[in-house]
Amino acid sequence: MKVGIGAAADIEKIERSIEKIIDKADFVIFTRSLPQPPHERSEKIEYRISDTPESDLVDALYNGDIDAAVRGTLPANLVMKNIKTRFGVEKLRRVALLEVCGGRCAGKKFLLAPVGVDEGWDVEDKLEFIKECRPLAKRLGLNDRVAVLSGGRTGDIGRHAVVDRTIRDAEEIAEKSGAENCEILIEDAPQNHGIVIAPDGISGNLIFRTLCLLGNGDAHGAPVLNISKTFVDTSRAGSDYANALLLAVSLSDDKKYTP
Repeated sequence: MKVGIGAAADIEKIERSIEKIIDKADFVIFTRSLPQPPHERSEKIEYRISDTPESDLVDALYNGDIDAAVRGTLPANLVMKNIKTRFGVEKLRRVALLEVCGGRCAGKKFLLAPVGVDEGWDVEDKLEFIKECRPLAKRLGLNDRVAVLSGGRTGDIGRHAVVDRTIRDAEEIAEKSGAENCEILIEDAPQNHGIVIAPDGISGNLIFRTLCLLGNGDAHGAPVLNISKTFVDTSRAGSDYANALLLAVSLSDDKKYTP
């Protein structure tokens, strides 16, 4: 099993993450350059240095040179553009595996989608997310019950046109998919649901950042659902990538994820 990860900056952070799980797979770092001495290469890690690590990582995954890939700290726009081109898809559907570490849902893991700011902007796209999230939830040991969120409670209809649209969309999605309309009550959604659908990609991205970058939640990576290979997206703002690497190994090897 060989897993690639990108490094645009702070390569030591990537190396420390790999060292934590070095016995789980063979690891390759795709980067533009290595830091100046006293930085020392790890003998247990392969390094591929080029001017185009964003495309090299994706090409290696597509060609089967690596079994799975993690974005790491490479810029999202370039990597996602290369994935779309290489795998022939117009849009990507990413779903984040998150863990709540405090409050009423402490210890609960759930899948959150959409999390890309350009994803999940219509009912049909969110229905596709639900369809593709359910089998992933089962593979990850989560229940496949779905909570659909909106911008308000049903009683808030009439307060603003955008709020009205999200409420009606949530009602339609819940009816068509067998999901539960949880309105705006995100604080309750992870308690009994393994999948949470945000109103759109911006709100999903903000939920992720609030939980994991401001709060004490954990992010375990965001697999791309609609390509034929295992690619796990990450945030450049993250402090550790061991969980995302473990998730990539598990999904590629079809084993249950156990961080």
